[in-house]
Amino acid sequence: MKILRNGSQPSSTGNADWFTGTVRLDQPFAAEEPARLAGALVTFEPGARTAWHTHPLGQTLVVTAGLGWAQREGGPVEEIRPGDVVWFAPGEKHWHGATATTAMTHLALQERENGKAVDWLEKVSDDQYRRE
Repeated sequence: MKILRNGSQPSSTGNADWFTGTVRLDQPFAAEEPARLAGALVTFEPGARTAWHTHPLGQTLVVTAGLGWAQREGGPVEEIRPGDVVWFAPGEKHWHGATATTAMTHLALQERENGKAVDWLEKVSDDQYRRE
């Protein structure tokens, strides 16, 4: 058994290549090999969002606070709220983040395949983000 105490690891800022706006990442866990689980508690300030991306084995989001938006390629922008669980299928191109006026926090869970949990793509444009 391994216990990582709350506050024992510093928060980090979302990489500007993969995020737009102010994003805080708390990554208190990542399973050790041979397990594949990776995850983070992610807080998006108003207007912040991920770039388009995919996950080789899919991704689950559990919204814990605020109000957010999520979109899969070709689909509408969907509102997500605390308690909502969002599943993106393996290889499904998508993005997620806060609304324009409200911060949002979610727990993001995904598995690594051959050591990789995500494939980052192009940024979500302001026009794509504002389309509701």
